[in-house]
Amino acid sequence: MRYFIELSYNGKNYHGWQIQPNASSVQEVIQKALSTLLRKEVSIMGAGRTDAGVHASQMFAHFDVDTHIDVTELMNRMNAFLPQDIVIIAIFLTEDEAHTRFDAVSRSYEYRIWLGRNPFLIDTTWQVYQQQLDIEKMNESAQLLLNYSNFKCFSKSKTDVKTYNCKITKAVWRLDGSSLVFHITADRFLRNMVRAIVGTLVEVGLGKKSKEDVVTIIESQDRTKAGVSVPAQGLFLAKVAYPTTIVKNR
Repeated sequence: MRYFIELSYNGKNYHGWQIQPNASSVQEVIQKALSTLLRKEVSIMGAGRTDAGVHASQMFAHFDVDTHIDVTELMNRMNAFLPQDIVIIAIFLTEDEAHTRFDAVSRSYEYRIWLGRNPFLIDTTWQVYQQQLDIEKMNESAQLLLNYSNFKCFSKSKTDVKTYNCKITKAVWRLDGSSLVFHITADRFLRNMVRAIVGTLVEVGLGKKSKEDVVTIIESQDRTKAGVSVPAQGLFLAKVAYPTTIVKNR
């Protein structure tokens, strides 16, 4: 039987989602908790990977067991067992062939900037102060992303991928008081892609780059021409979407 887990986490204390030697990861912590509570070795597969310090408002993972599980009881026990920076939102039975990574139809990220200083948001925003950003120009440049498919220029160097193509369907900045949030949705993302895009668009907002520069950067397929990678703590995996046959009413 295959079960999906819906969860969220604060990534500050973790070296990303994926299990790796000599570093704490979200996947490892959840996998150990499941194995302990179910009294058997359980492996989980996540919908994707987040880098060190990156958060998730919504992440999915799946695991397989031979017997029926009381999902409400397991969810409650896991939330009592796990550290407070990881929260299980739901556990539910799904199709045996459903896959959290390969069946996802889109992923949405948010990058959160605080325009000023706020001591209570240090771990969840990139704080930009003493600088004025032209949000209108940033949004105009963000819309250019929807015209392209190859985003090698925003990918981390030496990344082992078969293709740099992604279909971006949404890219918009929204300002609410001192909170500036970049929303982006695509069928897939390259490693470090969102942070590099944000870094480039912020340079547009500062007047260091133009819309024409953004076009040149994308068409160059050269990472060295794009902006810097912005800090990890402002990035959130916000939503993972699936066909309703797999994840119903979520």
